[in-house]
Amino acid sequence: MKRQHNFSAGPAAIPQSVLERAQTELLDWNQQGLSIMEMSHRSKEFVGVAQKAEQDLRILLNIPQNYKVLFLQGGATSQFAMIPLNLARADQTTAYIETGMWSKKSLDEARRFSNMQVIASAAERNYLSVPSQSELILGADVAYLHYASNETVAGLCFDYIPHTGDVPLVADMSSDILSKQIDISKFGMIYAGAQKNIGPAGLTVVIIREDLLDRAQISIPKMYNYEVHAAAESMSNTPPTFAWYLSGLVFEWLREQGGVAAIEAVNDRKAANLYRQIDSSDFYYNRVVLANRSKMNIPFNIKDSVLESKFLELSTAAGLLNLKGHKAAGGMRASIYNAVSENSVQALVDFMQDFEQRFG
Repeated sequence: MKRQHNFSAGPAAIPQSVLERAQTELLDWNQQGLSIMEMSHRSKEFVGVAQKAEQDLRILLNIPQNYKVLFLQGGATSQFAMIPLNLARADQTTAYIETGMWSKKSLDEARRFSNMQVIASAAERNYLSVPSQSELILGADVAYLHYASNETVAGLCFDYIPHTGDVPLVADMSSDILSKQIDISKFGMIYAGAQKNIGPAGLTVVIIREDLLDRAQISIPKMYNYEVHAAAESMSNTPPTFAWYLSGLVFEWLREQGGVAAIEAVNDRKAANLYRQIDSSDFYYNRVVLANRSKMNIPFNIKDSVLESKFLELSTAAGLLNLKGHKAAGGMRASIYNAVSENSVQALVDFMQDFEQRFG
């Protein structure tokens, strides 16, 4: 079997060594005579797996002790409703920065459960750069400020962490968590769908400061209440056990690579290599302002757009998979999350050079 180069935006690449280990343990986990998928989530064996995964994540991100780590179902999209229901009164203002598709989806949902206000938007910049800190003016009685640190569709990311004073900062880090070092203490809450840099789809990680756990609206459903999940160690109901287990293996793999600082250096090299190819060419282009270019999701186009379908056809045949851009953006997009190797990025660069020589 030959593994292909996978540039999918999500569900995305998982380290091969992690998949191989899961394969060897699939039928008989730790000589228990059954699969981890068949094991009770309340058994001491699985509780040990869950606790190890949380501890490794805490080490990787240097999570302070006054933060709870939750492993939840429903995807990051469920958080779009859970956040205002947990962190704001129904009549309270919630502030949002709009920088693309995913931040727009989150604010549209928040509008249903709070007095949502967009305090800054990248729309007037054609989503080529993010609003500056000076534009982030928060009014009185703001429950929190929400933003998406990295937008996967347009390849737009923040080059700074918004300063909010005493207002809790909430970040959707679904597509860049664990890709670079961050100061968790600057956030009230961080959440991330697993299927990009953590593990398989079906799991969402929430990192929330403990003092925010008692703000939930009275009418909130029990399974939407962060305090309920925190009190039950994320086992108020049956959690996605296999996704939790596999994510734990990814955390172990990251620690073996040297942790987040080491993987950040690799990610810097991968992104620099691909952007160098795009920028040094009169054939390809990326319009995002340099400071706000994503290192996880790199969209690009060919100046003669007629050639883009040919590029996608031949790249797929060459084993470079899932390069088609999002339907809202078109063109191509290479998602180069942690599990995408430098060799895969180099293979893409080599193909781009060859394609340009043939068709440029």
